[in-house]
Amino acid sequence: MKIKFWGTRGSTPVPGKDTIIYGGNTTCLEIDLRGGKKVVIDAGTGIRSLGNHFESRREVVDIHLLMTHIHWDHILGFPFFFPIYRSSTKILVDGYSLGMKGLRYSFDNKMGDGFFPIRFEELKSDIQFDSKVTQSSLEIDGTLIDSIPLRHPQGGLGFRFREEHKTLVFLTDNELDVTGNSFGDYVEFCQGADILIHDSQFTPEEIPRHRGWGHSDYQSALDLAFEAHVKKLVLFHHAPERKDSDIIKIAMLCQDSVSKRGSSLEVEPAKENSVLVL
Repeated sequence: MKIKFWGTRGSTPVPGKDTIIYGGNTTCLEIDLRGGKKVVIDAGTGIRSLGNHFESRREVVDIHLLMTHIHWDHILGFPFFFPIYRSSTKILVDGYSLGMKGLRYSFDNKMGDGFFPIRFEELKSDIQFDSKVTQSSLEIDGTLIDSIPLRHPQGGLGFRFREEHKTLVFLTDNELDVTGNSFGDYVEFCQGADILIHDSQFTPEEIPRHRGWGHSDYQSALDLAFEAHVKKLVLFHHAPERKDSDIIKIAMLCQDSVSKRGSSLEVEPAKENSVLVL
């Protein structure tokens, strides 16, 4: 598997001088599976750059689009994903049960003139919806993909990819409660993962003011990684007000915590345009 980050930010895009290192685009990941198939997770503003990448390579786009949920920052980029305007493009949407509805809604909410000058029905691409990953393991060319419900307002899904002996887990927009009953479910889901990408929007000092918002602090994400014996933790869904310098400080604090525990866990913040290989 090869994982590329096209969008790492949470809540709203924040371009500018303070987000050059870790990026200002919202959630979008591209995952190249061993068999050659592509899976894209979410259609935040980062998917625009992914579409431009496809166009520059003149690739025929045939992808699975897994939706975690349909809050604005996870669908906002879809109308600007250029391949949807080509008849050769095929997109199979899976994941969150309302995923297709959310993608349609980004064009037209059926009220007034809608949000976009083009209607969803006018798109030339072949876009279909399936719900296999919520019913059982979704298999794509030998890669197994499982899902787990997220603790987030209106719900959502996290995903686990298993390819031969390698495991990737992606859990964003997920509010961990280390004392709650659901924490054990996440530990089991992440058990032994080579890479865990997890929401860490808040700091431990900020989280008491944001209970119920559906996001985690970096210490809770660390606790999950420790308990599940994860090899690498990637901090994700950076808060929009978090500057590059702030994220660097958080990474340093996480490294201190790892050192104090004598753990071999690797920790790094998700960085737009960076690539991880499993």
